[in-house]
Amino acid sequence: MFEGLFQPMHLILILLIVLIIFGPGKLPQIGEGLGRSIREFKKALSDESKPSLENEKNKVGEEGKKA
Repeated sequence: MFEGLFQPMHLILILLIVLIIFGPGKLPQIGEGLGRSIREFKKALSDESKPSLENEKNKVGEEGKKA
């Protein structure tokens, strides 16, 4: 369904449209905001997964002691 959707020519066209809409002065701010959002998202995902992994380790350890 999405084969060939992101070919190099398509990406260049998208970047050109973004440049026309926002202008060259605004692009660094957009890139900075996008990068910050991605870092925060990754951090939130890793923070949520760490406690659940610790809980699983504790459960397995307790089950091993009982056996």
